[in-house]
Amino acid sequence: MAEIRAEMVANVWKILVAEGDNVEDGDTLVILESMKMEIPVLSEDDGVIAKLQVAEGDVIQEGDLIAVIE
Repeated sequence: MAEIRAEMVANVWKILVAEGDNVEDGDTLVILESMKMEIPVLSEDDGVIAKLQVAEGDVIQEGDLIAVIE
């Protein structure tokens, strides 16, 4: 199981996966926006999205949980 966490304060601009989706290492899960830059959040493992903790438009802080991959 892998926890994907925010590396910075940012807005959740776009969510590209849903709970139950299969993902592979390197797939883009979410796109964050900070200071007019788009930052992709990538999967670190192969697996299934067990939990998606964010919604589009959310403001997240460094260390916040974005998703859990099983």
